[in-house]
Amino acid sequence: MPLSLAILDQSTIASGRGADQAIRETLELARHADAWGYGRYWLAEHHNSQSHAGSAPEMLVAAIAATTRRIRVGTAGVMLPHYASLKVAEQFRVAEAIAPGRIDLGLGRAPGSDGRTAFALNPNANEAAERFPNQVQEVLGWLGEGLPANHPFRMITASPVVPTRPQVWILGSSDYGAQVAAYFGLPYCFAHFITDRGSEGAMQIYREGFQPKPDTPGRLTTPHGALGVFALTADTEAAAWRLYRSRELWRLFRDSGRFPPLPSVEEAEAYSYSEAERAHLERLRPNVMVGAPEQVKAKLEALAARHAAQEVAILSPCHDPAARRRSYQLLAEAFGLRAAPLREAAE
Repeated sequence: MPLSLAILDQSTIASGRGADQAIRETLELARHADAWGYGRYWLAEHHNSQSHAGSAPEMLVAAIAATTRRIRVGTAGVMLPHYASLKVAEQFRVAEAIAPGRIDLGLGRAPGSDGRTAFALNPNANEAAERFPNQVQEVLGWLGEGLPANHPFRMITASPVVPTRPQVWILGSSDYGAQVAAYFGLPYCFAHFITDRGSEGAMQIYREGFQPKPDTPGRLTTPHGALGVFALTADTEAAAWRLYRSRELWRLFRDSGRFPPLPSVEEAEAYSYSEAERAHLERLRPNVMVGAPEQVKAKLEALAARHAAQEVAILSPCHDPAARRRSYQLLAEAFGLRAAPLREAAE
C-alpha cells in the first residue's frame, strides 16, 4: 500500500513574531492541508515554552475540526499524566460532535515541558506518570468501552454521549510507548523527529508484542505504525537546504538545552559556529529529510520501509510561513495526494 501522509504541527514560534501568530499560522496551514489531501493534521502539546505555542492541542483540534471538511484532526499528543482521564474523554467526545469520524486522540506520557512545569500542571506528576497505562484504560472506557466492574467511577458517563468515538493512538520515543500500544491493540507513532535512537527497535517491539482486539470497537486486529518525522522541501534542492539552516541552528540550541524561537535563515547564516558545533551538525546532515520534492519522497519512503511504518506525520518548522506551506504542497504533489470526497454532514 502507498505510504500515508499526515502533518504534525507544534505551532512553532518564529523569531520576530509572537506566539499568537504561530497559532494563526497553524489554523491557516490546516485549511490548506485539508485541500491538498493529507490524511491527518496533528497538534503537539508543549508548556512553558519559548519555541512552541501549542499548549492546548485539544482547543486547536476543535478549531480546526470546525473549519475543515475532509482531513482527520487530532493530537500528538495529549500528555495524559497532566490531566484527569474523564476530562480528556469528555473533550474528545465534544470534538467528535463537531466532526464525527474525523478525530484522533494521540496519548503520550512525556511531560512536554520541564519537571517544574509538570508539577505545576499536576502536583501528583510522578504518580500520574506511573499510572499511564491505567489512564489509557480509563480514557478508552469513558470513550465507550466501559470501565472495569471494580472501578470506583464506573457509573459515571463521559459527556456528551455521541455515536462516534475518536481513534486513539499511543505516541512515544522509547520502547515504553511501543509496549503500551501493543498491549492495548492501538496504533502507535514513534517520535523520530525527537530522536532516531532505538526507533527501529521500538517499532519491532510494537509489531511483535501486538495483541489484536478484534471484538473491541476502536482497537486493531493488526499493528499500525507511524513515524513523526522532520522533513522539508522547496522548488529546488539548494533552496530546501538554505531553508533548513534555521531549523539546523535551532536543533543546535536544543541539543545544548536551549529552546528559543525558531531563528530566521538570515540569523542562522550570520551565526558564528564553533568548530565543534559545525562538526555536530555535519554528523546530522546525512540523515536529514531535506532536498527537492522527489528526493524527500524517496527518503521518507525508505525510512518508512526500514521501520515497516504505514504512515509518516511530517513536521516542517520553517521561519517563513509561505515556504512552509510550499513545502507541504510540494510533498502532497510528489506523493500524488488527492483530497478525499467530502463526508456527509451529520444530521
